[in-house]
Amino acid sequence: MSVAETLEAKEEKRSVPGTGPQRAEAEAAVRLLIEWAGDDPDREGLLDTPARVVRAYEEFFEGYRTDPVELLRRTFEETNDYDDMIVLRNLRFESHCEHHMVPIIGKVHIAYMPAGRVVGISKLARLVEVFAKRLQIQETLTAQVAETIDKVLRPRGVAVVMEAAHMCMTTRGVKKPGVSMMTRRMLGEFATDKELRRDFLSSLAGANKSFG
Repeated sequence: MSVAETLEAKEEKRSVPGTGPQRAEAEAAVRLLIEWAGDDPDREGLLDTPARVVRAYEEFFEGYRTDPVELLRRTFEETNDYDDMIVLRNLRFESHCEHHMVPIIGKVHIAYMPAGRVVGISKLARLVEVFAKRLQIQETLTAQVAETIDKVLRPRGVAVVMEAAHMCMTTRGVKKPGVSMMTRRMLGEFATDKELRRDFLSSLAGANKSFG
C-alpha cells in the first residue's frame, strides 16, 4: 500500500470531530507538563500559558482538518498543450517531528510533467502545508506530497525534493547545529528518464538554501 493509500485509509477512520479530548483537558495536560518541568503553572507569567499552547497546537496541527486529495481536485485543462516541466522552488515549510514534537524547518521544491491538466501553484503550496501541519518525519512528508500529486493530477511524472533542519538534532541529543537533511521522491518520468531528472536537479542549483 502506498503512502497516499495509507493516508486515505487513516482519514476514513478518523474520529468524529468533538469526540476527542476537550480544550480544558488539553490545557490541564499543559499545566501538568509545566509542573513536571519544575515550574509553577500558577505564577503570573505562566497563568495563560496552557491556553496559549493549546491555541498554538491548533495552528501547528491544522493539517489534520483538511483532506489533501480534495484540495487538488480543481484543475485546469486549458493549457495550450503545455507539456514541459512545471517547477515550484524554495517553498518554505514548518513541521513538527513526531518523535520529539519539536520543529522541522526547511524548503521544498516540486516539479511535475502535466498530462493535459495543471493545478494552481497556490494549491501545491497549500498541499505542502496540509501535510506539514501534522506530526511528521521528513521521509513520510516527502512521499505524501509526491504521491498525492501523482494520484490526483495523473501527470507523466512528479519530483519532490526537501531539505530541512531538525530541531530534535540541533537543540537536543547530539546538538549539531548547521546540519540539514535532504530527501526526494521521483515518480513516473522523473524516475525513469535520467536526463529529465538531471534537468530538474540542475534547476535547483541556484535555489536559496537559507531556512531563515
